[in-house]
Amino acid sequence: MRDSSPRHIGGRIGFVSTRFAGTDGVSLEVRKWAEVLERLGHTCFYFAGSSDRPVERSRIVPEALFMHPDVRMIYEVVFSNHVRPPEVTRRIHELKEHLKTRLAAFVRDFGIELLIAENALTIPMNIPLGLALTEFTAETGFPTIAHHHDFYWERQRYLVNGVSDYLAMAFPPRLPSIHHVVINSLAAAQLSLRTGVSAMLIPNVMDFDRLLPSPDEYVRDVRAALGVLGFPPEEWLFLQPTRVVQRKGIEHAIQLTRRLGLKATLVISHASGDELDDYEQRVRDYAELLGVRVNFVSDIIRHERGLTKDGWKIYALEDVYLQSDLVTYPSSIEGFGNAFLEAAYFQKPIVVNNYSIFDLDIKPKGFRVIEFDGYITDETVRQTLSVLENPALAQEMTAHNYELGRRYYSYAMLERHLQTLLSDCFGESP
Repeated sequence: MRDSSPRHIGGRIGFVSTRFAGTDGVSLEVRKWAEVLERLGHTCFYFAGSSDRPVERSRIVPEALFMHPDVRMIYEVVFSNHVRPPEVTRRIHELKEHLKTRLAAFVRDFGIELLIAENALTIPMNIPLGLALTEFTAETGFPTIAHHHDFYWERQRYLVNGVSDYLAMAFPPRLPSIHHVVINSLAAAQLSLRTGVSAMLIPNVMDFDRLLPSPDEYVRDVRAALGVLGFPPEEWLFLQPTRVVQRKGIEHAIQLTRRLGLKATLVISHASGDELDDYEQRVRDYAELLGVRVNFVSDIIRHERGLTKDGWKIYALEDVYLQSDLVTYPSSIEGFGNAFLEAAYFQKPIVVNNYSIFDLDIKPKGFRVIEFDGYITDETVRQTLSVLENPALAQEMTAHNYELGRRYYSYAMLERHLQTLLSDCFGESP
């Protein structure tokens, strides 16, 4: 039996996911949570298949990675059929037992007092990991926060499957020691409707109180490295700060770039990630068809500066934001919108497709954006040109968005929510 006395001051917290590395939304948001938790006096540790967090605080388990060969094989089999072969079931349970053992060792070795599962109980990219987490929690009553970024029922690719029993069990689980967190109001409503589980709503955040960084000598050549050889109005840098996946709607950004009639390069900062490369080829073909320069630069953009194995400079994502002239965000589906908050923080004008979470949760706050609804119109082009050609208008819009971001999506807001959440897990400290 675990000691349930309040211990949420100076606690040891273990984040669990398939990956903590790179510039994907989950990895970026975990950095923010960890930063706020450590400001509150806690120490954070990491369990994953891949991690760029401090080695002394990380437990790397290869089978936790969604791209591990066995995990990938399971994924490809069970999401292409309504039934699963017995040998796949056996392999799922073998991996689950292995991961559960390693998870218990992680908790024991680091003295973990609270687990935070980051999308590992939400999207079934790694089914054995989700089952291992669920069984470990069910068997121990261990305090756990399940931080859900996007549910499987929101993705068409998961609708045909041979693991409906596992999805009902672990994605997400319904256990008394698990506290659920979602990042948008629609997810909260659907989670309650589908499972009867209630959740706390904590949207994505940015550290709006951190002074906006100024370009330094390191970024003097960043535009050239990204393939943009001039500055406005001779040449514009349009930034698409997302992964290359179909729901990001990158064709809209290409079409807008073409219709503006300006000399501009569309820079895509992220790779395809956990999805196939077919869509990337589609984007390349479409850009060539329209005669638009699109540069894929994920190999030289990371969360922090550094060097590639070949000795080329790696730029931080914020370096690219600072040099961009326009942010394109034409997604049809988003869990929340990290790129939207980043554009607000770096005070860049943004073109936004009216995706459901933007329409429901973000737009009512009063943000000023160049908005379109499903397709680029003449009005979209006119508004974009107006903002690009009128620096005073752009500055007015972006300063307004920055203040709204600071009001609604700051670290101060996250800190208050996390303190409430920890009190729910452990009770109030004396």
